[in-house]
Amino acid sequence: MGRNQQVGALGEDLAAEFLESAGLVVLARNWRSRYGELDLIAEDGDTVVFVEVKTRTGLGYGTPAEAVTAAKADRIRRLAALWLSSHERRWRRIRVDVVTVLLPSRGAPVITHRRQVL
Repeated sequence: MGRNQQVGALGEDLAAEFLESAGLVVLARNWRSRYGELDLIAEDGDTVVFVEVKTRTGLGYGTPAEAVTAAKADRIRRLAALWLSSHERRWRRIRVDVVTVLLPSRGAPVITHRRQVL
């Protein structure tokens, strides 16, 4: 596994722990279809939450949230629709969140959870 993949995997682990500590239940991680991947899928009461996780080790390429482009947002919507169509359970609400994880060279990770971004 390359360095970027390791950083991404660590960010997803930290994001999942963060969401679970906030009371969400992680239903799936790295769900894939031929159209792409959803990082995390969680349940928040009667709401299914599709979570894009963005991890950075510094701000040289901008903040992690800036990496969620319009094209990425469209892909998340398409993948969410595919995931929902493959599950019999129906949720009252659907939400797309972004969790950003900043891994500074010193100190603790900084995790930010932005709800209902799309």
